[in-house]
Amino acid sequence: MNNKDLAKNVLDLVGGEQNISGLTHCATRLRFVLKDDHKADLKALDQLEGVLKAQNSGGQIQVVIGAKVDAVYSELKNLTSDKIGEPTESTDSGPKKRRNPINVVLETIAGIFTPVLPALVGCGMIKCLATVITAMGYLEGSGFLTIINMIGDCIFYFMPFFLAVSAANRFKTNPYLAVALAAGLMHPTILNAAAQIAETGVNSIDFLGLPILLMKYSSSVIPIILAVWIMSYVYPIVNRVIPKFLQVLLTPMIVLFIMIPVELIVLGPVGSYIGDWLTNGINSLFSTAGVLAGAILGFFKPIMVMFGMHYAIMPIQVQQVATLGATVLLPTALAANLAQAGAAFGVFVLTKSKTMKSAAASSGFTALFGITEPAIYGVTLKYKRPFFAGCLAGGLVGGFYSLVHTTANAISLPGVLAIGTYTSDRYMYVVIGCIAAVVLGFVFTLMAGIKEDVEGAKLKQQTTGEVNSNPTVTATEVTPESVLSQPSTSSDMLIVSPMTGEIKPISEVEDQAFAQELMGKGIAIVPTDGKVYAPFDGVVEALYRTKHAIGLKAANGVEILIHIGVDTVSLKGKYFTAHIEQGQTIKAGDLLVEFDPEGITTAGYNTITSIVVTNMQQYGDVLTTATSGPIRESEALIKLIP
Repeated sequence: MNNKDLAKNVLDLVGGEQNISGLTHCATRLRFVLKDDHKADLKALDQLEGVLKAQNSGGQIQVVIGAKVDAVYSELKNLTSDKIGEPTESTDSGPKKRRNPINVVLETIAGIFTPVLPALVGCGMIKCLATVITAMGYLEGSGFLTIINMIGDCIFYFMPFFLAVSAANRFKTNPYLAVALAAGLMHPTILNAAAQIAETGVNSIDFLGLPILLMKYSSSVIPIILAVWIMSYVYPIVNRVIPKFLQVLLTPMIVLFIMIPVELIVLGPVGSYIGDWLTNGINSLFSTAGVLAGAILGFFKPIMVMFGMHYAIMPIQVQQVATLGATVLLPTALAANLAQAGAAFGVFVLTKSKTMKSAAASSGFTALFGITEPAIYGVTLKYKRPFFAGCLAGGLVGGFYSLVHTTANAISLPGVLAIGTYTSDRYMYVVIGCIAAVVLGFVFTLMAGIKEDVEGAKLKQQTTGEVNSNPTVTATEVTPESVLSQPSTSSDMLIVSPMTGEIKPISEVEDQAFAQELMGKGIAIVPTDGKVYAPFDGVVEALYRTKHAIGLKAANGVEILIHIGVDTVSLKGKYFTAHIEQGQTIKAGDLLVEFDPEGITTAGYNTITSIVVTNMQQYGDVLTTATSGPIRESEALIKLIP
């Protein structure tokens, strides 16, 4: 599924544009704030090709996409109007949903900081480059190094401007007036006077008898957010009072006349004190109970990632780097990320599935560079034990980093490319911690094993979307020999082929949801004709509007999904004819769907058809009669072992 089609499907499944009151994204996930969460179909979103996970967390509908989230976000913005997120009139006369205030605060923080992340990470990586060059003794005192350092520091010198724009978008107010508020905090009248307090002894300016404290706001976070939030209420009030023909002249003037003194007299000092209190409080915690604090954060960081709450501590990290030059929080995130990478590599060694080996290897390397969602959702959580093995390793190394006073002097993705920004009692401790996190995550996973865990914890079931909970399902590789050698019992069940064609391993399907067996375990067939027949007596549980996919349930409870082609949902039903309806009772051999293979191929789509058992957790194993060769409709295809 291409990015545009994925964006269209996501938009439909969250209730359409009219249901969206806010949309942002971070490094791996789309974050929707919806007017009515009940209109979002989380099960369908979770099953969508290209989606790693969909969940309601922290007052947001979070759709985890992975590395291509920025491209999907751009397609979503192209599909929606410029006014997306603005409130609309509602005919619902029922009571409004009350939201958890903590969720609202965390959601707001994440919504403000995630758009600023590219600048934060970009400057952080430049800072890492400058640190490495300096440590190697190259170009010392050169203009090149001076400019590199300037680039790395620029976001911290002008932080209020970046946050002003992001906060204005979040609070739905004028972004240019928000920038003017940031300029009020950053004006030389304030900054220069604050820098000269020691010389002049003047620490305030009188404004109508009220003191404006002289403070340095260049690296502050909370004052500008508070100011823009208050302005989002002041602006519409002033605009309602002023006659329409004077609004363009008087509204901005009055808003600034009110807001800049308010932010300098009240909001700026209060916000600075709150920021300093949080910063000093975290540092005090780490100085008195550093090992415990580091261990707790290192252990729970992947769990925070699962719920999308890891950006909630971003303001503290930024404030620490801005005011103290370093943060004690990022090292624990580094430990957690590398530990999950090690756990993924452990799965790579343990699993017998070729597709899972590929997923574990690729997502493990991605986690090494600071992006852990593919490893967590695609690999470690599938077996559960590796996930918690990684958490344990991250906790141990997080405690070690706190013990040796490891800090980070820039905001960057916590991965191996950014280790130049980390310092410790001895720099070797940073390297030792990185190696230990990967090795411990790997070793703990080998010790915990995956054989007794669930292969399908991330199964995207067609009809229920429930998490696999049966501990008997294993990662048995399907081969003809395994079918023939497996002893039969009276309760074994054979599922016949629903079509005629050429058998292919499911790993050859150019759709990772099927190739990695996220949808279920089974086989693929390249059809030689365009007919799909019922493989057993049962019921049509699901029939997509586009007729390219059918969910069937047998009388004895077996559930299968027949998915015709790759990305054929984009054809919107063209070349497909359904002979059944959802909920209809079927008999083995009934014609279910006809399709035109030549037409589909000519349109540029692959006709390879995936046939998977979606409730495989109820069976001891799912085997196939062959992994290659021709097969005819009604010939034995899949064998289920209780």
